[in-house]
Amino acid sequence: MTSRTTLPADGGLRENETPYDIVHRFEKIPTKVYPSEGEAVVAIADKVVAAINNFVQTNTEKNKTFVLGLATGRTPVGLYRELAARCERGEVSFRQVSVYSLDEFYPITAKEQQSRNYRIHEDLINHIDILPENVHLIDADLTKADLEAYCAEYDKAAREIDLMIMGIGEQGQVGFNVAGASSRSRTRMVQLSHSTRTVLTGLFFGDGNTPRMGITLGIGTVKCAKQILLMAWGEDKAQAVVDVVEGKATNDVPASLLQEHPDITVYTDENAASLLTRRETPWLVGSCNWTPKFVRKAVVWLCAKVGKPILKLTQDDYITNSLSELLEVKGTYDKVNIDVFNDLQHTITGWPGGKPNADDSTRPVSSTPFPTRVIIFSPHPDDDVISMGGTFHRLVKHGHDVHVAYQTSGNVAVYDDVVLQNLDTAKELGLGDRYDEVKEIILSKEKGKPEPRALLNIKGAIRRAEAKAACRSLGLNDRTNCHFLNLPFYETGGIKKGELTDADINIIIALLREVKPHQIYVAGDLTDPHGTHRLCTEAVFEAVERTKEEEWNKECTIWLYRGAWQEWNLGMVDMAVPLSPEEIIAKRHAIYRHLSQKDIVPFPGADKREFWQRAEDRTQNTARLYDAMGMAEYQAIEVFVKLPR
Repeated sequence: MTSRTTLPADGGLRENETPYDIVHRFEKIPTKVYPSEGEAVVAIADKVVAAINNFVQTNTEKNKTFVLGLATGRTPVGLYRELAARCERGEVSFRQVSVYSLDEFYPITAKEQQSRNYRIHEDLINHIDILPENVHLIDADLTKADLEAYCAEYDKAAREIDLMIMGIGEQGQVGFNVAGASSRSRTRMVQLSHSTRTVLTGLFFGDGNTPRMGITLGIGTVKCAKQILLMAWGEDKAQAVVDVVEGKATNDVPASLLQEHPDITVYTDENAASLLTRRETPWLVGSCNWTPKFVRKAVVWLCAKVGKPILKLTQDDYITNSLSELLEVKGTYDKVNIDVFNDLQHTITGWPGGKPNADDSTRPVSSTPFPTRVIIFSPHPDDDVISMGGTFHRLVKHGHDVHVAYQTSGNVAVYDDVVLQNLDTAKELGLGDRYDEVKEIILSKEKGKPEPRALLNIKGAIRRAEAKAACRSLGLNDRTNCHFLNLPFYETGGIKKGELTDADINIIIALLREVKPHQIYVAGDLTDPHGTHRLCTEAVFEAVERTKEEEWNKECTIWLYRGAWQEWNLGMVDMAVPLSPEEIIAKRHAIYRHLSQKDIVPFPGADKREFWQRAEDRTQNTARLYDAMGMAEYQAIEVFVKLPR
């Protein structure tokens, strides 16, 4: 299924007209940027297959193999699927290939589903024709007394890697080489960092089950590889990519220590490359294509750079900050200021569904039809109110036919004690007593294994009830306008989810055909391509694509909202909905209805704030940014990007 969650380019550097050395002059590692992970994966697979086939054709030593270094995690999943497919088609054979793994948790057995060993087998080894004796994956089922000798022996063999495939972590780590790792480090046991363990908590079903140690190839070992391919997908890797590719080589960003390798290439999608100079501030690199939205992006950047609102920018501000070409193309500085000021101001509307009988020539939403039919797609049962609860409330209040579609159950994100508390409440109300029965199910759970289906069903029911309560608090009829899709890809019982299939897409298509929406709101998640949010967004886009010839679809607008952690850059915004203090309270109360997610949630990430705090800080900061541009001062603003169609 083709990825559709990379937004199309709107202006930017004229790369085809600019010499290669100028385009890449800020980059210390050759970097290839592709529109999507899928296209990048094809290019990487071409390189891997060519290297293997060339070895097979030219090697004359019978006992010699092509040595491949393999990482795990989500980043290489797409590549491994592509390599497995090519092996099945007979385009490449792995019979003369041996593999070594990059890292492993300690202690853990190869049969545990969370182990790197298990994942490499599931994602690649089990689907190719590699010989068992050529599979050399780190063994973490050893005593500590045996580890030193084992690591030394493994390291010696791993220094012969011909091609190393790795992903870049969010803090620029490779394997378990985190900040502080030496450029000369070798294969060793390391203590997992707090941030690494926080990310892994979901995979191991709780902090208490998450390993504290790991075994990893060192930076020095990795540098021995003849060739290195580094990969990064999604917006959450953007800062790491720019640090690794353009920053100085420092052990604070371990992957940057690979800059000195003679044959290394970084592969990214557009989202992971978004902070590279040639993408973020291309006017510092060369000649640009100055579309209206790209002009706004540049002017917003300039305002932040010089600390001025739009209408106070001077000609000198533009010229001294490498924006003279903008003035040459678009006119005098004061004309550009006024044009951008008006452009940004016209994104603001208090009528997200359209204002009836109004002049809509400068409004982001048409005045007709009214009322509009709306579907808000929410990946989890609380993303709707966290991300756009104020706009949700406004749409309902204005009388539009609003529907909310909860794409997944969110059942894995409920603590066991929350389940028991809900059952105890039902018992006290005389509605039934299943407390002891369910407590036994909880006690029967096995460490690191998916939860029993009976328990997941209860947790899913808790989240459905919370979502309906949130909808009622915003004035929506929860019996007719709340839709729980329970997309099959999510319902694996574990943290690792399945792939999207027609079963997922058809569920969404059925709802689209039932409602025939004029507006669709979707999570604009440009992070991990294999994460739940991203898959949910891909599913909606695919369903819309498959129904594009239907009449309702031709008039439908898709708006992308952001989650609790990120916000759209003002240069990208197409609609900004101001929230009053009262609407902020209404939104907060809707978020409060998700009691199982309040105070402490199972998988909070590095941000310890509650969801309502993250949401309010985000929208209030957006209002401050509009104010800094010279716009009216609002309490908070929710912003959206319109998907070009």
